Amino acid sequence: MDFNVKKLASDAGVFFSRAMQFTEEKLGQAEKTELDAHFESLLARADCTKNWTEKILRQTEVLLQPNPSARVEEFLYEKLDRKVPSRVTNGELLAQYMTEAANDFGPGTPYGKTLIKVGETQRRLGAAERDFIHSASLNFLTPLRNFLEGDWRTISKERRILQNRRLDLDACKARLKKAKAAEAKAAAEHELRLTQTEFDRQAEVTRLLLEGISSTHVNHLRCLHEFVESQTNYYAQCYQYMLDLQKQLGRFSGTFIGNAESTSPTPAATSPPAVAAATLPAVPTIPVVPTIVGVPNTVAESVLNPNEVKPPASGTRKARVLYDYEAADSTELALLADEMITVYSLPGMDPDWLIGERGNQKGKVPVTYLELLS
Repeated sequence: MDFNVKKLASDAGVFFSRAMQFTEEKLGQAEKTELDAHFESLLARADCTKNWTEKILRQTEVLLQPNPSARVEEFLYEKLDRKVPSRVTNGELLAQYMTEAANDFGPGTPYGKTLIKVGETQRRLGAAERDFIHSASLNFLTPLRNFLEGDWRTISKERRILQNRRLDLDACKARLKKAKAAEAKAAAEHELRLTQTEFDRQAEVTRLLLEGISSTHVNHLRCLHEFVESQTNYYAQCYQYMLDLQKQLGRFSGTFIGNAESTSPTPAATSPPAVAAATLPAVPTIPVVPTIVGVPNTVAESVLNPNEVKPPASGTRKARVLYDYEAADSTELALLADEMITVYSLPGMDPDWLIGERGNQKGKVPVTYLELLS
């Protein structure tokens, strides 16, 4: 009991001595032991690393999970050391809604077929997003979080101990200066030697930890490369999925529109590409020549080979290309997104296609890839 009381009294005395020394330093009434320039540089570098690591970690979490409520939920699960439940991505949820809508509208209808195709792509995009989030969290966020919750806490603890050792050292120096009697000076000098030894030992421990920040940078650099690789693979997958979907829709949209026209009682039910083609100004009609076996039909050949077709005197329009398009054969015109071309329609053409001209190049182009300008 007496031992505990003495220890508490000793601790209270040390705390009071440190508080007095700290206050007098702030008021400019006491000297302060300064650390060397290299040590101060290590401290500044460590603080900078900690601050930027926190910001990068938080913003990466926002990038991977924009929903703040979901982030809070994941944080709580992590603190409770429980597995975070699997969450459906937005792409997967959209795919589910599109599939259910297609079943209600009729999976055999043009709209239903397209919903199914787009929904399947959204599902694949959602799965790719899930894989990217998992990879980024494991290979990038976890090392950053481990540094803040592990290494940095250790560094902060040792820095606080060093600060206390420094206050003890300076308090001893102040007591030595105030000592008058020889016995008091001898006791103060002995105490000063002990506190100086403890301060030097703690300074060395803290210095080694601070120099380890260089290894932390190397580790974070490797993790950053892995994050970029994961992100690159994710966006490459998304691009390929959308490219495949675009080609599917471009290849089948003509069939869908034709089916819609044959089953729809009114023109209002036709798909937008057919309407867009129908809004083109009327062009001079070419007489339909019956096809006779063995006799070439020059009108049909001219329609099938756009390079031999002359543009009408009126009825041409400008169009802006929405997406890249790769020509399937020599009768089609390859397109680049955002370029401007001239388009017009020919009698008997599929309403989902137009004739496009760019300089001396000419060929069929899909309406779905164009924005027709007035």
